Amino acid sequence: MNNNKPLFIASFMTLIAAGVGFAIRGGILADWGAQYGFTKLELGTITGGGLVGFGIVILLASLITDNVGYKPILLLAFILHVLSALVTFAATPIFESVGKDGTYWCLYVGMFMFAVANGLCEAVINPLVATLYPKQKTHYLNILHAGWPGGLIIGGIIAAIYGNLKGTIPGLRWEIPMAVFLIPTLIYGFIVIKEKFPLSEAKSAGVSYGQMLMTFASPLLIFLLFLHACVGYVELGTDSWIASITDSILTGQGLILFVYASLIMFVLRFFAGPIVERINPLGLLCVSACFGAVGLYMIGSFEAAYMIWIAVTVYGLGKTFLWPTMLGVVGERFPQGGAITMGAMGGIGMLSAGLLGGPGIGYNQDYYATKDLEKLSPQAYERYSVAEKSGFLFLPKIKGLDGAKVSVLNNDGKDLEETVTQLKKEGKPDKNITALNEWWQGAKKYASEDKGPVDEAGIYGGRMALKCTALVPLIMAIGYFILVLYFRSKGGYQVEVLHGEEPIGEHYTGGIEGPIE
Repeated sequence: MNNNKPLFIASFMTLIAAGVGFAIRGGILADWGAQYGFTKLELGTITGGGLVGFGIVILLASLITDNVGYKPILLLAFILHVLSALVTFAATPIFESVGKDGTYWCLYVGMFMFAVANGLCEAVINPLVATLYPKQKTHYLNILHAGWPGGLIIGGIIAAIYGNLKGTIPGLRWEIPMAVFLIPTLIYGFIVIKEKFPLSEAKSAGVSYGQMLMTFASPLLIFLLFLHACVGYVELGTDSWIASITDSILTGQGLILFVYASLIMFVLRFFAGPIVERINPLGLLCVSACFGAVGLYMIGSFEAAYMIWIAVTVYGLGKTFLWPTMLGVVGERFPQGGAITMGAMGGIGMLSAGLLGGPGIGYNQDYYATKDLEKLSPQAYERYSVAEKSGFLFLPKIKGLDGAKVSVLNNDGKDLEETVTQLKKEGKPDKNITALNEWWQGAKKYASEDKGPVDEAGIYGGRMALKCTALVPLIMAIGYFILVLYFRSKGGYQVEVLHGEEPIGEHYTGGIEGPIE
């Protein structure tokens, strides 16, 4: 019995779940900063932890996917997706019990578990879809990866609705929109439990484990891994912050712009399969990287609203084809690597985004915002900076701006004072809120003179972070251009064939249909 369709839907839903969770998390970062007092660097590290888990698990799971099989790995992913929600939702009770440090680790672990589940899914779905559709790999892999921006669109819309309603509906908490990712999770979990899965293509073809591992001796593959690390930084690392940064530039439009950029990706990936097959993938990657660099620099430079929309359009066009086309290049050039090489690409991209992209962009925001605020108003900087310095990699340590204090300033202390009054009535004192309130009683007399410099510094920090990030796709463009020249010297870009003959009607190789497990 052919069950390709339900298995493909399950694979698609894993990316929907990942995208929904990712987008909503980006939309509620400000809530976490305001409620728990995190800096941009701390928030970036929490989100980065999720991507780190994603990357590590893709690498490890890809090593065993061909032998263990698709179904057990997806079942484990389903369990971890559900558990990650439970751990993340414990953040507020833990904050009330043990304070900020415990909350930080609760959110970090919850995001890490969510990412582990995503990583297990990613290690399976690419080789699974290639096995399900051996003669239409390029087409269906492009459709599959439209699930990611599709999830971003759904999550972005939900986060935007939440942002508009939370000020008018008392008690509306961030946990409610965050729980939405469980819907596609339950859908794919039900299908995985019910359906039978095929054996992997590599296992059916008889490719040995040693043959797969030998692909990593290729300097070309190593260079492609480096370039995909850059892809992870610029796509996923930037996506962790882009809604927050653009919202500070165009108040109230950050999530709308995020959804708009995701819609560009969704449409082009979903319908561009035949187009991608007819274009030299390295040339497409080079052009895409150039668009990404220009788009990010434009977002960080322009003031007018219509120019920001144009800049986001350019950025969206730039990042659309990067991830799936890189997978395509590896599939075409290294078919003997099976799930291991495709998993290595996904893993290195996620690790780069988690270890470098999320925290690095957060650090750049803190660094430039603090330098700007120190120059504009040293007194305001002292009032709104955190107590202790923190750094990133080899970069200098700084005292970033306290997200909770900045949120109180933006709200003129109204929410804080209402919360303190309510807690007193209920007889439930909270040491964290009490400490914040004591600080505000001393800081509010300066609020009118602090607000302008603090807001300006925050916007400046975001803009400069994007300008710095634009260097990454510029490096990528140079790398892709070098590859274009390299293959031209070899007679042109050619597809490596696994079984000795060109597969009909597709550029991906293989095409072995295996038995059911």
